[in-house]
Amino acid sequence: MEKAKILVVDDESRMRKLVKDFLHHEGYAVVEAEDGEKAVDIFFADSSIELIILDVMMPKMDGWQVCREIRRHSTVPIIMLTAKSDEKDELQGFELGVDEYVSKPFSPKILMARVEAILRRSGAVSDDCLEVGGIKIDRASHEVIIDGNPVDLSVKEFELLLYFMTNKGIALSREKILNNVWNYDYFGDARTIDTHVKKLRAKMGDKGDLIKTIWGIGYKFEA
Repeated sequence: MEKAKILVVDDESRMRKLVKDFLHHEGYAVVEAEDGEKAVDIFFADSSIELIILDVMMPKMDGWQVCREIRRHSTVPIIMLTAKSDEKDELQGFELGVDEYVSKPFSPKILMARVEAILRRSGAVSDDCLEVGGIKIDRASHEVIIDGNPVDLSVKEFELLLYFMTNKGIALSREKILNNVWNYDYFGDARTIDTHVKKLRAKMGDKGDLIKTIWGIGYKFEA
């Protein structure tokens, strides 16, 4: 039985086939694009796409441009593939709203684990609702309501807010946040978290003040 539909974008046909074969093996439906322009056209023509696996270096329109264009209209989860492992590139990706970042060469099993985790987190895995300090978060519908108004969050921002709210009043280190929200050991710069927290606070308006910075440690949600 097919699960989610995933758009795979890479100018290398060999890489597309590798990723597609592993996704098919796990039961996912796959659509392909060999450049950024086609990726954007396909995505906006097919509302059933639930995840994008996106290469950075491509002709016509690179991965950054594709991400920027899609993020103007959608919060669909995006996993970025790149041959680079530069922290600046990684931080740029997170600034643009990338949810996960995988450097080539990568283990297909690791990529599949990331795909599974991000779809599980972004999908309806629980009908539990959590309400704290005027913020209501619905895991089933993946909706956030603040003071009666819906707030549009990316997958990572949603996960981060959920983690803060379920650990209300607890000082959380950056390492702990990375291990729980990103769901894997991350050895890059801790600014990744700071970037996401900054964007999350901005979207939360006055409620963003509930996320307190604990200097030398990390963050704490107080309501």
